[in-house]
Amino acid sequence: MRQNPSFAMTDVGELRRLVELNPWVTLVSDTDEGLVASHYAVLLDEGRDDLTIVGHVGRPDDMIHGLGARELLVVVQGPHGYISPGWYPEAPNVPTWNFVSAHLTGVPEILTPGENLEVLDRLVTRFESGMPQPRLLWERPNDPDYVTKLERGTVGFRLTPTRVVAKRKLSQNRPDDVVETIIAELDAGAGPYADPRLADEMRRALETRQAAR
Repeated sequence: MRQNPSFAMTDVGELRRLVELNPWVTLVSDTDEGLVASHYAVLLDEGRDDLTIVGHVGRPDDMIHGLGARELLVVVQGPHGYISPGWYPEAPNVPTWNFVSAHLTGVPEILTPGENLEVLDRLVTRFESGMPQPRLLWERPNDPDYVTKLERGTVGFRLTPTRVVAKRKLSQNRPDDVVETIIAELDAGAGPYADPRLADEMRRALETRQAAR
């Protein structure tokens, strides 16, 4: 991802927030057979305060990616959406696409079966906890044999990135009043490109810039 200093995202707290809110990521590896990509959910490592993530892949994706033997690129995609030139003042303009995204690169560490089980348990708890009647990993009708068999079909990993490229392109190059108009259009919900999540990210970025002045 080509970086632009005006849109660079470097604050670790904001990057952790991006991962926390957008856990469905793309894993990319450069293998002898060419580029391969997979899609999995990840979590921040709860024992760290950096950008270390934990997750798992289903077998045989570990072999396909060469997991643990080569660099892995993890693409975290936050809110994104189309920005119409009709939302700008009357002047020559073209459309653009606003987005928040991060690329985390490093050689992952393979987890032990016990560590992998802990990650699987955390993943289920994270996403089931919002359900009216959560079905957690170790709760019946699941039994220990079933859970153990499930773990054996996966390979857990921990990745501490050695390279991070993150970008927050949210119309920072536009005057505040124009940004506020874009936020209002995204929030409106009337058009095909309404997106409250992107509006929230733009509002957060605008308020941060204003507070820093």
